[in-house]
Amino acid sequence: MRSPNFFAAAALDRVTHLRADSDWLSQRLADPRSVFLPVWRTRNLVIEGDTPRAVALTGEEAEALMQAPGEFVLLGITDEGIAHFAFDLSHVEAPDALPLLAGRGAFIELRNVGPLIDRDEGGALAYARGMTHWHATHRFCGTCGAPTEPREGGHLRVCTNADCARHHFPRTDPAVIMLVSRGERCLLGRKAEWAPGRYSTLAGFVEPGESLEDAVRREVMEETGVVVSDVEYH
Repeated sequence: MRSPNFFAAAALDRVTHLRADSDWLSQRLADPRSVFLPVWRTRNLVIEGDTPRAVALTGEEAEALMQAPGEFVLLGITDEGIAHFAFDLSHVEAPDALPLLAGRGAFIELRNVGPLIDRDEGGALAYARGMTHWHATHRFCGTCGAPTEPREGGHLRVCTNADCARHHFPRTDPAVIMLVSRGERCLLGRKAEWAPGRYSTLAGFVEPGESLEDAVRREVMEETGVVVSDVEYH
């Protein structure tokens, strides 16, 4: 059964059992069929329009753009065996001006096109964004402060301090997003810096030792002063 949730439907086999196989990974990186999804400072490269589409690059194009080794992440493979990778271009000040990317789309906030983009593409872009963000924020060991290096196709970072050598894995911060409703009406909020007319359902992070339902009640009270009763998990 396909997930009804946006950004959670990437049709990729994550091939956990193959990530540590350096030969297999090298073959996928060199495979002309492999697909590369660029990310720039948490933004994805998308062709906007009534039906937005992700911009996918070939391995040759990605190699020409990547300036730092190991800045790729294996996302998985399709049923046809085509590998998908994410790679980070955040070190480039103006990626839209690069000859290989000029005129091919724009780096945008994924939520701007979330409900319109193909579910599989949207899931893959969200996955790519999440993994590259984790790499950008875990370049140093949280235990000893030494630099870390990527391993296993980008799904592991290892501390370079031999006395520490701690393994760091991608983490997911538990959060809730909720639609508060009464009858046919719902409660929405907005940030002052958002464009006029843009609203959102409420959301927030779950605190340690807190259930998802209690997090919903607390966040709604904190953000709006509204007391909610029945909380149904989806």
